Amino acid sequence: MRPHLPVSLLSAALVLSACASSEDGDAGPVAEGYPVTVDNCHADVTATDRPERIVSLNQGSTEILLSLGLEDRMVGTATWTDPVLPNLAQANEGIERLADNNPSYEAVLDTEPDLVTASFTGTLAEGGVATVDDFAEYDIPAYLSPAECGKVEKGNTDGEREGTLEIDAIYTEIRELAALTDTVDEGEALVASLEERMAAASAVQVGEGVSVMYWFANSESPYMAGCCGGPGIVSRALGLDNVFVDQTAEWPQINWEVVAAEDPDVLVIGDLTRKSQTAETAAAKVAFLESNPVTSQMTAVKEKRYIYLAGAELNPSIRTVDAVEKVAQGLRDLGLAS
Repeated sequence: MRPHLPVSLLSAALVLSACASSEDGDAGPVAEGYPVTVDNCHADVTATDRPERIVSLNQGSTEILLSLGLEDRMVGTATWTDPVLPNLAQANEGIERLADNNPSYEAVLDTEPDLVTASFTGTLAEGGVATVDDFAEYDIPAYLSPAECGKVEKGNTDGEREGTLEIDAIYTEIRELAALTDTVDEGEALVASLEERMAAASAVQVGEGVSVMYWFANSESPYMAGCCGGPGIVSRALGLDNVFVDQTAEWPQINWEVVAAEDPDVLVIGDLTRKSQTAETAAAKVAFLESNPVTSQMTAVKEKRYIYLAGAELNPSIRTVDAVEKVAQGLRDLGLAS
C-alpha cells in the first residue's frame, strides 16, 4: 500500500503540479549537464536535476558531502558515531540532525529531499530508515555507497563480504556523489588529497610480523574486525597481521577466551561517543581489558599497547585514511615502526 504523503511533500507536489500546468507547460529549466546517472553494484541512481535538498543518513556519507562543499544544499543528517571532523564542524553547524541514529522515514520525507545518501545497506533496507523503492515512490533518488558492494547482511556482524574492500571503493563513492551533485572538480581534488596522504602514511616501516586486533564495541561479546572491511585496508596498507583475518564477517562477535588466546601485539580500540553498545568509549574499553581476569593477561594489555580510533575511522569512509595515519603514528610511538 502506498504510504500517506506528508503534508510538506503534498504541498510541494501541488506547487510542482501548478508549474507543470502553466500556459507554456514548462516546469522550469534543468541545470546544465542533467540528468546524471551513476551506476555502481547496487543500481542506477539518476538525479534528474541538480540536487538542492540532500539528506545523508550516515556519518561517512555526510562527511563526504561536506568535504565537497555541499553544506548549503543539505537539509538533514543522521546516524552518527562521533563528532564531525573538526575541519567540517563549521559547515555542519547549520544542518538539521534528524536523529543520532536512524530517523523515521516520515522525518526524512518531511525535509522534502531530492537526493538521499547512505553508507550502509542496513540503512536503506527493511528495518532501517526505508528501502530504495520506498523513496522511489516519491521520485527521490537514493544512493548507497559502493563500499557495500559484495556485502551480504547477516545477523549482528554488520554483514559478510564476498570480496575484499579496497580504498578505491571510497574514491569511487566520492566521484559518484560528486557527479550527482555537480561538484566533479571538488571530488577530484578530494580524491587526490586522500591518495597523497594514503601514500605517505603507507610508507611507514613496520616491524615484521606485528599482529593487531580491532575492537569496535561491546564488552559482553565484542565486535572485532574481520578480514575485509575498513580495518582490512589499514592492515594491508601498513603490513599488519590482523589476527581475525580468516573472518569474512565485517565485525564478528568473538568471545574473550578466543580473543585472549590470539594475544595480538597491538590493540586498536574504538573510541565512540554514541550510546548504543556497552564499552563505547576507549576509556571504558581499557578499564574492562585491565580488570577482566582473562583479558588482563594479554601481552598488549600488560604493556598498554593501545591505539585509539574514532568509530567513524573504523568504518569505510574518507576517515579510513585518517585511520591509516593514526595507526602508523601509534606504531611509531610504541616502538613497533619507524
